[in-house]
Amino acid sequence: QVQLVESGGGLVQAGNSLRLSCAASGNTFSNNIMGWFRQGPGKERRFVASILWSGGMTYYANFVKGRFTISRDNAKNTVWLQIDRLKLEDTAVYYCASSSVHLDYELKYANSWGQGTQVTVSS
Repeated sequence: QVQLVESGGGLVQAGNSLRLSCAASGNTFSNNIMGWFRQGPGKERRFVASILWSGGMTYYANFVKGRFTISRDNAKNTVWLQIDRLKLEDTAVYYCASSSVHLDYELKYANSWGQGTQVTVSS
């Protein structure tokens, strides 16, 4: 089992940037792909982005539209999500997740989840 801990959320003004972190520990060698989901108020949780642990290939949801960047540092077992030009609709709890399933780009078979970090965008 992989343990995931997110950080970096907070209250930010629209138009600014924010970087979320996800630190992995435990059975990290089983990680194949890690990524982020978000759940806005009254909305379902939805996939945002993912990155292959080996090779670093990235995959983004269509709605991301170039404002989000996912990256990782294998040595630190950490994945980041950079969000630029924040919008009010980016307000959500952001969850980190990992999957041991090969090429599970949308983390449909994610078997580890973080507790989430709240991002609130103000006008």
